[in-house]
Amino acid sequence: MGGAASKKLPMEDLQFLIENTNFSKQQIKAWYKGFMKDCPNGQLTRAKFLEVYSSFFPQGNAEKFCEHVFRTFDSDNSGKIDFKEFLLAINITSAGKPEQKLEWAFQMYDVNGDGTIEPKEMTEIIAAIYNMVGPQLAYNDPNDTPEQRTKEIFVKMDENKDGVLSKDEFIKGCMSDQFLYQMLTADSSGE
Repeated sequence: MGGAASKKLPMEDLQFLIENTNFSKQQIKAWYKGFMKDCPNGQLTRAKFLEVYSSFFPQGNAEKFCEHVFRTFDSDNSGKIDFKEFLLAINITSAGKPEQKLEWAFQMYDVNGDGTIEPKEMTEIIAAIYNMVGPQLAYNDPNDTPEQRTKEIFVKMDENKDGVLSKDEFIKGCMSDQFLYQMLTADSSGE
């Protein structure tokens, strides 16, 4: 019996990922090899996720934002991310269509999972983004606070003025505003 790192990706998982991502069989196997090297037991813990993700933002504090990303990746709420959850999320965030990225972003912003985004939830995520990118990269305008940014977003997106954003309002609002799309999905390409 070999070590955990030599464990092969089950054929049914490989087939599922070929059918449900934009990755080739070879790419999936390469992702799996790297995943198993970093997570020999096949599970990415919250702590390891934070460690890896934080290294991309050395000038800021990524912890709060990581919590939200981790929660969204952890689709079965197990407290760990398995390879399928990991690759499905990577696929959407890196290669997904704009609508897929926005559906994923909506899940992240809908912190309590009730199907709408309240101003408090939006402010929490935007504050986490500002903390993550660090003070020198967050906008230098002192009036550009997470609260002010949330107010502006709700004015633009809350079409029925009910004080919350539905998934449709969120997606429609982001699709019609390139700057909001890029900011709320962390997608600098705008695609």
